[in-house]
Amino acid sequence: TILMSRKRKEHPIIKDVKIESVAAEGKSIAKIDDMVIFVPYAVPGDVVDLQITRKKHKYCEARIANLKKKSEIRQDATCCHFGICGGCKWQILPYEEQLKAKQQQIYDQLIRIGKIDLPSISPIKGSAKTYEYRNKLEFGFSNKRWLTAEQVLSGKSLDNMNALGFHITGAFDKIYPIEKCHLMDDLHNKIRNEIFNYAINNHLTFYDIREQYGLLRDIMIRNSNSGEWMLLIQFGATKEEREAKSGELPAISFIPPTDVTGDAYGLLKHISDTFPEITSLLWVYNPKLNDTFGDLPVHVFKGKDHIYEYMENLRFKVGPKSFYQTNTEQAYELYKVARDFAGLTGGELVYDLYTGTGTIANFVAGMAMKVIGIEYVPEAIEDAKENSRINGIGNTMFFAGDMKDILTNEFISEHGKPDVIITDPPRAGMHSDVIDVILNAHPCRIVYVSCNPATQARDLSLLDSLYKVTAVQPVDMFPHTPHVENVVLLEAR
Repeated sequence: TILMSRKRKEHPIIKDVKIESVAAEGKSIAKIDDMVIFVPYAVPGDVVDLQITRKKHKYCEARIANLKKKSEIRQDATCCHFGICGGCKWQILPYEEQLKAKQQQIYDQLIRIGKIDLPSISPIKGSAKTYEYRNKLEFGFSNKRWLTAEQVLSGKSLDNMNALGFHITGAFDKIYPIEKCHLMDDLHNKIRNEIFNYAINNHLTFYDIREQYGLLRDIMIRNSNSGEWMLLIQFGATKEEREAKSGELPAISFIPPTDVTGDAYGLLKHISDTFPEITSLLWVYNPKLNDTFGDLPVHVFKGKDHIYEYMENLRFKVGPKSFYQTNTEQAYELYKVARDFAGLTGGELVYDLYTGTGTIANFVAGMAMKVIGIEYVPEAIEDAKENSRINGIGNTMFFAGDMKDILTNEFISEHGKPDVIITDPPRAGMHSDVIDVILNAHPCRIVYVSCNPATQARDLSLLDSLYKVTAVQPVDMFPHTPHVENVVLLEAR
């Protein structure tokens, strides 16, 4: 029996549509009668022919089939990979327009979702750097290269299907090769391209994501404002190792090596000799079914196992497993806003929720009586304690565990009622149990730092019974993307 799939219905092309405004997730909006159409890689003012790709009851999604007339504000993309790798979707939108869109996004989400009274929202703090602003990037290896539409239509076969670059959305086993990324200092491009060329010339195996084997799996590059560079290379299980295990794979199924040999050693030695700028050259053996290495031992090939970031008179130790805001200069602006909103005079007990590696906690400790930080990841808490130690800060305490399990009424009874709470939760926002404990503790001020204004707005509505929003300050951490950070000050009614 031959099973044949139904041919997908081809939607008609809609001619001469004008793009009206910027929407969330890097898309723009066009309207036809009462139908809203979301279009990626478009700019308000563009006149386009649209190919509908998805139709719902109240909205459609479409792609540009033909750009008939460019908007007056449209600019050329800087990156040669624009529109393929999936990042930096707003390169064609001038930065001033990006900031306007992010400001509007904050307003719309706080009003629409939060439904609370708001003060005037302060103008967004733009990033001094719009390129080369990141201090960390990760790239994956694959023996299945993503081919562009032009490459597929050409019908030409490539001699080499190996790739080092970014994962493509919707194709988990394919990597789009990156030649030049503008998000980080150009040295990272030289390092990545040298690794790729060495691997090709020396016939090293690239990871097969479906079959779960291959020597080269992933790289992470970090730099810092101290001028230091870190490179971590993840090596995967060989085909022989994977076959020997017959697919049975516990968390760490192979004895992790403590020394590096063979092709892996050759690559590390070559990169060490070629790039003396790398002060922390690390490697990890990862035979797991995912790229995470938080539970795996990391080994030093050359230099130290960390680098340092500096902020005012503080220095922060950053290891391969550490969390640190990826835009160093804007992180400083963000933390200054949080510190100002906290209104510390030296006598306050501060709780820093979701403290990470204790950056905010240590940053405000000099103006507080005591700071208590709580974070889910134990390794991050160890980093936080170390950062207090190396900066001679003696008025911090850190606790590791799930926030809703650690921050309880009993915890507050034991450690003291906070005068100020600073909270910087993940994108999902705060658990309702955490909000209940905060309301019960009833601090004078809450400083809410968020990377997701939608969940922040939801949480603000839950806090509204006892707290009034008195200040809102958006901060742009990620130029050319729709992502935005927002800091809100709540004061007890």
